[in-house]
Amino acid sequence: MGKILNIETATRVCSVALSDNGNVVSIQESMSKNSHAEQITIFSEEVIYKAGISFSDLDAVAISKGPGSYTGLRIGVSTAKGFCYSLDIPLISIGTLPALAYGMIQKIKIEGNNPEDFLYCPMIDARRMEVYTALYNHKLEEVKKVDAEIILENSFAKWFQEGKKIIFIGDGALKCKPLLSGNQGAIFTENEFMPSATYMAPLSEEKFQKGEFEDVAYFEPFYLKDFVPGIPKIKGLEK
Repeated sequence: MGKILNIETATRVCSVALSDNGNVVSIQESMSKNSHAEQITIFSEEVIYKAGISFSDLDAVAISKGPGSYTGLRIGVSTAKGFCYSLDIPLISIGTLPALAYGMIQKIKIEGNNPEDFLYCPMIDARRMEVYTALYNHKLEEVKKVDAEIILENSFAKWFQEGKKIIFIGDGALKCKPLLSGNQGAIFTENEFMPSATYMAPLSEEKFQKGEFEDVAYFEPFYLKDFVPGIPKIKGLEK
């Protein structure tokens, strides 16, 4: 078992949780946009303090590796690497999409429903009608590979035609709802279901037990797409 600091910054959520043997002991998170840089270190200190331990007691750091926000991922990975270097502990990476799907699978179980009855489609907003998405079954096995996809009405026709029920979650699901909600079997949560370091904890513990660690020096986030910076608008120079 391990004491693991789990960090999630792939979307607008900044979430940090301390887990012990896969169970969350303390957590701090915020939905404030563009606040990752100022909150991530504070949140890390707070969850450590709440748990009554020190940073030297940590066995590993787990980071949500993406896909997601370029800036958010850079901030999260840089912070995680800094902790690992200074504490000489291993780095674990967890896919943002499977962690989000895992969280919904657990929610379905808690509500008393059968997770096997559904497929799980996490969607992270990638601007316009494009999302980072994938499709998982109740065992968290990949049914449809991770991709950056422009969603159309027939994007998941294959599975709907087979009578599958698909639960769409994440900040990209809401914008796709008008296109997909007409399909029988399409399910959208009432409240936005967002990534959280809580969902990472059991997955990071599993990797810790298996010794599946990243090379701290060379690890990079899973961006999926190349970063394209916007052109700043300067008054008097607009075209």
